[in-house]
Amino acid sequence: MIPDLMDQMRRAFAIAKKDVRIYYLNGPVVIFGILAPAFLFLAFMIGRDLPVDFLIAGLLGMTVFFTSTSITPVIAPTETQTRNLERLAAAPVSITTILFGDMIASVFFGIAISLVPIFLGVAFGVAIAHPLILAVGIVLAAFCFSALGLVFSSTPTSMTSTVMMISMLTKFPLVFVSGVFIPIQEMPSWGRALASLSPLTYITDLCRYCIEGTCANYYPVPLDICALAVFLVIFMVTAVKLHERSLPMRL
Repeated sequence: MIPDLMDQMRRAFAIAKKDVRIYYLNGPVVIFGILAPAFLFLAFMIGRDLPVDFLIAGLLGMTVFFTSTSITPVIAPTETQTRNLERLAAAPVSITTILFGDMIASVFFGIAISLVPIFLGVAFGVAIAHPLILAVGIVLAAFCFSALGLVFSSTPTSMTSTVMMISMLTKFPLVFVSGVFIPIQEMPSWGRALASLSPLTYITDLCRYCIEGTCANYYPVPLDICALAVFLVIFMVTAVKLHERSLPMRL
């Protein structure tokens, strides 16, 4: 059992290495993973007198969200088009292993780019009050959002534009209801109810706690972490089931 698990893990990391090499600087990844959150952030902050720590916390949550969901949606349709998926399907690897490999590449990208707003905040004098909790939250959120990207990529198509359209139609509304631009405390009751259904809410809340201080977060820290873990399990199980159903349509 353990040797077989280790063998599948090695194959997953080999898939992740391939994904990083091929998709790391892919057009949709750069546009929707890096440029989109940057322009959203600039549009929000220009002309508004807001504390730097508030801005950095929101930017960090949004960056993890966009970057971690930028690679996994494009992998399956691209490999369907190039027929690499046929070779993977013929190899002795399970769908779960393939998806986990895709997820690792996306997590790596999400964590790496999330360092940019952190360094930017430090350069502007923002102190990280709870670095260990922040690190745990970013890693967990990167896995969670990468799994969400796998759900998007389950659409049986070879067109990355179709998948990215579905992805953006989901991600943009989540940004505006997740406390990135408006603190959850200041939302109406219906807004807080919607925010509780978004995984982005919990990493943003955790970033506020770690950067702005203990009075800035809306939910308790354990609840933020548990919510991200629950969303991760839900997204991953859903992704595996959907990909098992759509794989025969791709081959």
